[in-house]
Amino acid sequence: MPDLRIALYQPDIAGNTGTILRFAACLGLAVDIIEPAGFDISDRSLKRAGMDYLATVTLTRHISWDRFEEWRQASGRRLVLASTKAAGLYTDFAYRPDDILLLGRESAGVPDRVHERADGRVLIPMVEGQRSINVALSAAMICGEALRQTGFA
Repeated sequence: MPDLRIALYQPDIAGNTGTILRFAACLGLAVDIIEPAGFDISDRSLKRAGMDYLATVTLTRHISWDRFEEWRQASGRRLVLASTKAAGLYTDFAYRPDDILLLGRESAGVPDRVHERADGRVLIPMVEGQRSINVALSAAMICGEALRQTGFA
């Protein structure tokens, strides 16, 4: 069984985070939230979007990017960043069962220093003229491909 994780870099929107937490709970994925978030993590809209699934998701909060990166380095996990600046398609990337899939802030993505730390970068192709796909939908698309490749049953 894959040990895939979803990491959210300073998420802005409680509803998107709640949706990702619900998604992760249903698929048995762990979620890392890299703070500060743009909302109170205990916010009721997060609870509303995650519903009763929040009790079953493995959630780890990291107080900063540096603390998350220390934890990740110690765990030996590879970091795969979803980015509109990536060159490679998410369907062409060779995922590993213990990858961490990093998604940036809804408002700004991730800063260059975070982008540089990624071991891989993946792009979801879009029609010309569109800016970005909702972060929860992006997480679902990329996780679906990663799980397909790594043997999710």
